[in-house]
This record gives sequence, structure tokens and C-alpha cells, in this order.
Amino acid sequence: MSMATLDDWVRFIERVNPKSIDMGLDRVERVRRALRLDPGFVVITVGGTNGKGSTCAMLEAMLMAGGYRVGCYTSPHLVRINERFRVGGVEMPDRRLIHAFDMVEQARGDVELTYFEYTTLAAMVLFSRADLHVAILEVGLGGRLDAVNAFDPDCSIVTSVAMDHMEYLGDTVEAIGFEKAGIFRPDRPAVFGNPLMPESIREHAVGIGARLLRYGVDFAAERDGESGWRFIDQDTGVALDLPLPALAGEHQIANAATCVAALGQLKPLLPLAPAAMAEGIRRAQPGGRFQQMLDAPRVFVDVAHNPHAVATVAGNLHRMPCGGRTLAVFGIMRDKDVPGVLELVRDVFDEWWIPDLAVPRALPANELSGLIAELRVKGAVHVTSTPEEAIVAALQVARPEDRIMVFGSFVLAGAALEFFATPAPQMQPEVVNA
Repeated sequence: MSMATLDDWVRFIERVNPKSIDMGLDRVERVRRALRLDPGFVVITVGGTNGKGSTCAMLEAMLMAGGYRVGCYTSPHLVRINERFRVGGVEMPDRRLIHAFDMVEQARGDVELTYFEYTTLAAMVLFSRADLHVAILEVGLGGRLDAVNAFDPDCSIVTSVAMDHMEYLGDTVEAIGFEKAGIFRPDRPAVFGNPLMPESIREHAVGIGARLLRYGVDFAAERDGESGWRFIDQDTGVALDLPLPALAGEHQIANAATCVAALGQLKPLLPLAPAAMAEGIRRAQPGGRFQQMLDAPRVFVDVAHNPHAVATVAGNLHRMPCGGRTLAVFGIMRDKDVPGVLELVRDVFDEWWIPDLAVPRALPANELSGLIAELRVKGAVHVTSTPEEAIVAALQVARPEDRIMVFGSFVLAGAALEFFATPAPQMQPEVVNA
């Protein structure tokens, strides 16, 4: 079977497996062997509840600044599927993705791959033909049973562990930590990027003989004035003075330090000068991470969709001076901890716009607006039919000194990025006061 367009392939892979999430490595292992995918390049696998995308972007930028040819596979995408597959910092064109999907389809036989398994295998097909030095693979869900774990990493990173995807990973931080630690390998570096580490991470690393490095114990980061920070290797005492990340938020310093620690462990395979690390930290800027879209009013877009990530967004807003009101455009999936998210921003926003998101998993706008009212969260609430209408409505009432925070689902963030990338539409939003 071969498809004429990339859109045809996307529609096809969405329906091969009746389950959108089907945890396990058996299917992807069988097709990996059929494709004879055995990477001849360094592999860095990045998992964690939050911070994966930022960490992947910084690793990619640092290594590229050092002259390496880098492949980077991330998920989900914001606007188009091509975003998931980069070589040398460039998204793969449709024709190459079509060819990669065609190869996976020829190899899978009767194996019912999930959408994510399909894209993971396609990424490795692309990377195996790209003459790479290193590939960065972002875990989709969990780690132990995630499709990227079919490929052995030379270094594993877990950025953080928090409560999310409990129906698949467990209902405690320790259970979720165990699933995340499944990407560790014996006698290979395993870097944990947060001072709050579940005991299950340590137990699993010790149990398999992985070389665990922990933020705040084996390495640390110290803010140094308004423009820099210092990475400290706690074992050797060696310190590096580095610039602040391009990405907004104090937590990005910890993400950058985690990258530096991991690359330090990979020095025998991928030696990298401090100047390349500094250049990568200054350059990396993935979309949808507190990304500013307008100046007056200031508009930000963030993919924060669980309490840990939303707490970071709230902290960023709190630290930023604002002479006017703070407005929200918000949408989220129904399987997230929505009350936990709303509790963290109970007093942050002066007004809300809630759009319907055109995906089955989304919490309908009317239900979400009702929950905001039920929990007595500050601010009037308005319901709109689409993300575009919500953004237009917020812009129409915003004054230059106000700010608008578009946050929640990747679906909403992607719609916002697409909206601001096109000429201003002439549309009258249909808004219903909740």
C-alpha cells in the first residue's frame, strides 16, 4: 500500500490500531526487526512529565552548535506532523515522510501499530538514512512501555515526575517514576533533572546498574545575575558560566543544567566545547513554551496542561510586571487533573475565554466553563465555538497594557500558533457568556 499525500498517510495511521494508546513494546519490536533498524549513531532518550520538549530543543541546539549532525524526534506536534521529525534542525519534507511511512507499512505485515508507534518507526527509518552523529528521542507516554524504548539509548534523561496520565502509569508519583525510569540502561548514564526525585527512580537505577546523576546532588545550577547562571559538577567541583536560556522561566535553567550534565557523560562519544553549549542554550526556542506572540497586548502561548506545568506558567506570570489585566484562553483534555489545574490559577485571571476543541478527548467548553464557576475561580467566563474565535474575542477587549495567556492542550496551542502566523482574519466571534 502506498499513499499519494502525507495527509492520506496521517488518516491511515490514525485507524490502523483501534486504540489511540496501546502500551507495550511487542508490536514495535517486531516491525523494528523487520526493518533491521539498529542505530549506528548515539541515541539520547528524553522522558519525564514536563520539560521534555524544552530539553530536547536545547540538546539539539547545543549539539548542532558543536558541528554534529543531529536528528530529533518529538511529540505531539502543534500545527503539522512534519514538526516531529527534524534533521539538522530542519523539519522533514512530505516526500521523505511518505517514503518512511511506506517502508514501515511494507514491514509491519499484520501488526496493528498505534499512531505513535508508526511515527516512531518512521523517525528511525529517516534517521538511519541521514548520516547522523546523534539522535534525540522524546518519550511519548511513560517510558518503560513507550515505543522509543525499543531503541537502546546511550544516555537517558528523565526531566521530572509528576501526576499525569494516571490511567496508564499509576496513581502515585512512585508508580509513575518507575515507568519513567524504564528508559534507563545498565552501565549507561541516567540523568534526573529535578530535585524532587521519587525513590522508585533511584531503586530502578541501582537495580539495573545505571549510572544515576541527580540534579541538586551530582550537579547543580546557580543563578548568576540577570544574564547568566553557573553549572556546577558536584563531584569534581568544575563550574561552567553559561547564559540564560532563550526560553522563559526559571525552570529552564534546571533543564539546561540537565542537558549539560548529560552531554558531560557523553563526552567520550560526543565531545562538546562549553562555547557550543552556551550557543545552544541561547538559541533553543521550541514553540508553545511561554512563547510571546504579540507585544501590545502581550500574548503568550504555552502547552501547560497539568498542575506541575501550570504552576510554572502561574509563576512566570507572577514574576512579570503587568500594568493591566491578565486574560485567559484555555482548553484542556477531559482526562487531565482539571480541578488541580484550576486551583493553581484560581486568582490569576480577570476573564476567561473557553473554546471547544475539535477532538474527542477534549473537555467540552460548556463543561469546563461550568467547572470554573463551580470552583469559584476568579473572572467572568465566555464560551466560543473555536480557538480562533476565543483568541479574537480576547483581543477585541484587551487594552495595550493587558496580557493574554493562551494555555492548555497542544491542540489549542497549535491553533494559536497557526492563528498568529496568518494575517489577521476578519471575523465576528460567537461568544456566549457562561
